[in-house]
Amino acid sequence: MTPALTALLCLGLSLGPRTRVQAGPFPKPTLWAEPGSVISWGSPVTIWCQGSLEAQEYQLDKEGSPEPWDRNNPLEPKNKARFSIPSMTQHHAGRYRCHYYSSAGWSEPSDPLELVMTGFYNKPTLSALPSPVVASGGNMTLRCGSQKGYHHFVLMKEGEHQLPRTLDSQQLHSGGFQALFPVGPVTPSHRWRFTCYYYYTNTPWVWSHPSDPLEILPSGQIYDTVSLSAQPGPTVASGENVTLLCQSRGYFDTFLLTKEGAAHPPLRLRSMYGAHKYQAEFPMSPVTSAHAGTYRCYGSRSSNPHLLSHPSEPLELMVSGPSGGSSLPPTGPPSTPASHAKDYTVENLIRMGMAGLVLVFLGILLFEAQHSQRNPQDAAGR
Repeated sequence: MTPALTALLCLGLSLGPRTRVQAGPFPKPTLWAEPGSVISWGSPVTIWCQGSLEAQEYQLDKEGSPEPWDRNNPLEPKNKARFSIPSMTQHHAGRYRCHYYSSAGWSEPSDPLELVMTGFYNKPTLSALPSPVVASGGNMTLRCGSQKGYHHFVLMKEGEHQLPRTLDSQQLHSGGFQALFPVGPVTPSHRWRFTCYYYYTNTPWVWSHPSDPLEILPSGQIYDTVSLSAQPGPTVASGENVTLLCQSRGYFDTFLLTKEGAAHPPLRLRSMYGAHKYQAEFPMSPVTSAHAGTYRCYGSRSSNPHLLSHPSEPLELMVSGPSGGSSLPPTGPPSTPASHAKDYTVENLIRMGMAGLVLVFLGILLFEAQHSQRNPQDAAGR
């Protein structure tokens, strides 16, 4: 065998194993959490890392930790490992990656998993502007708010696997904080149910309690008509009773009552059947000026409770004051604390002026009395 051939054979043997390893790199592992990556405080969560059948060990790393967070042997058939957290705390919240070890060495790390703990702060409020009922295909704005100055608000939609939407908070003149999330177009193909949270910039994986859930209801999907009336009438004196009656000849098992400009969820009542109609009575007693406004009602069915009928014709409820005056809005601008303060100042000046006049009058009377007493004394002296 020639020296050149011997050298080539040695070179081939030395390169063979390396070439085989470089040609077949192991896949990047996949990392996920069950039941999800947003976990309430104290609840259990399981983190899974899935890699290759040739994996011998799996390692979980947490961003910011100098040591591996945990190491586990693979479960049969050796292509994944489980990392359990029995009780979620802020200590567990953060960004994780995993990788696995095989005879060829360590794999590249997985894509990051952001594990969030909720329930660390009080819940925010969530409301819909202008109303939680919107015509199918329409748009609206969801307002997430809090009285405290948290840095960011998060909006999550139930059943959606996309990343939650995050907005910076904005301070209001009233001192509160909010974020406005545009939503739409709203379609009836699925439910539109939302919650929101807030957090600080320096702890992005530690969130508040969730807001109360808010469901957006698309209307116009049921063609049976509904009507709305007021008993005894749409004009009522403050302190009296009034009932708004929602009716339909078509079948509805639930009626919903909304007030124009009110961000809270609509009132719901089960329907009652009588006199060949389905109806629900919404009592309002005693009536105050806060009840005045424009109302509409909708019908829904239990088979699709998130779909509503077309709205009834609007009903304007007018509430008169104690003097029996009209409930129509005043033509001038509303009074403000400053204007009340000015009124009180004028009244006080009038009172002070009257008191001054009384004192002057009493002084004159006293002077005349003293003068009349001196005159007889002067006459006797003479």
